[in-house]
Amino acid sequence: MSLTPNSLLAEPARGLLRAAPIAVDGHTMSSESLLRYLQIKVHHLIQEQDWDSIRVVGGYDRTAVISRHEKTGKLFNIERPTAEARGRDLVIKTFPGADYVHHYALVIATYLAMTGRTSDAVSYQPPGEEECRTAVEALDLDLDGDLVIVGWGLQHLAPADGVWTRGNGYAWQRAEVAGRRVVYLGFLHSIWGDVAGRVVARLAALGARDVVYVGKVGALCPGIEPNTRLATGNESLVAGALVAWDDFFGEFAAAQPGVQVGLHATSPSILLENRAWLAEHAEYAFVDPEIGPMGAASRQAGIRFGYLHVISNNLARHYPADLSNERHGDVLRRRAVLVDRIRGIIADRLAASPIPSHGGSRP
Repeated sequence: MSLTPNSLLAEPARGLLRAAPIAVDGHTMSSESLLRYLQIKVHHLIQEQDWDSIRVVGGYDRTAVISRHEKTGKLFNIERPTAEARGRDLVIKTFPGADYVHHYALVIATYLAMTGRTSDAVSYQPPGEEECRTAVEALDLDLDGDLVIVGWGLQHLAPADGVWTRGNGYAWQRAEVAGRRVVYLGFLHSIWGDVAGRVVARLAALGARDVVYVGKVGALCPGIEPNTRLATGNESLVAGALVAWDDFFGEFAAAQPGVQVGLHATSPSILLENRAWLAEHAEYAFVDPEIGPMGAASRQAGIRFGYLHVISNNLARHYPADLSNERHGDVLRRRAVLVDRIRGIIADRLAASPIPSHGGSRP
């Protein structure tokens, strides 16, 4: 994981890392858009009062204080990190993942700096590997060669008359598409960054043969207007190395109109995607935190993986739609059209080249 210079100060004795705010002037988002983005992410207890210290840790705890800024109007990815006050100290709890804990600490520190408050007391404690793995192992599904579709927009991708079965922080429903067993899997919390890779590894261990991730990416090519095209590919830059995987879509998705194919770059936090980062990744087409870890996990597990994402924002050129105004009506309407296209492409892919649902050996 690469960090911007001076963004962290280690405190080894306490096992904490201190998060410093990013340089707003160098970010790919305008200061106005960036502040709006932060305001919808930061827990209300931080926005409403000052604290002697704010520590971000890994811990999925819905008994703590739930943010008033949680999302509404959809089934999945609605939960924000929760908070626990300990006198004048505040502990923020995210689903355990190194990238998510780091990202949320940067969100808080930058928000405080942009609103004229001190960020000196913001720190984070990266969760251990065992803690992260244990959290994802709570996912428990009976899979036998199924295609599992994970991610965003599932309430529009899955059959409208289907029944969602709920687990701890997730829900799923089964269907059959072109003779293939399909499981739609959504999470109430974010599966940010390395968490998403562990989800793929867990699904493979449970018996999934293919995983498709549907979500949103940022474009690094200035000519791509947000919410007008889909993105796909089979390579990502992860921790400085290119990782390729056995692509569920093969050449099928790339041949569809309005689908952009390109190299993907993995970034652990939107806050780190400044103009210097953009210049260093000029040869890449897309960025998000999850695709790379998921592709790497699928390769290690020996299963197929594919992504088909809405291009939601553009880092290289300013457009009216960005990550700060995703709930606007025009954005939602455009994305509904794209999600419908994703559903059609997945169904056509299965119909064009059916894969046995039961008993097939894994590639």
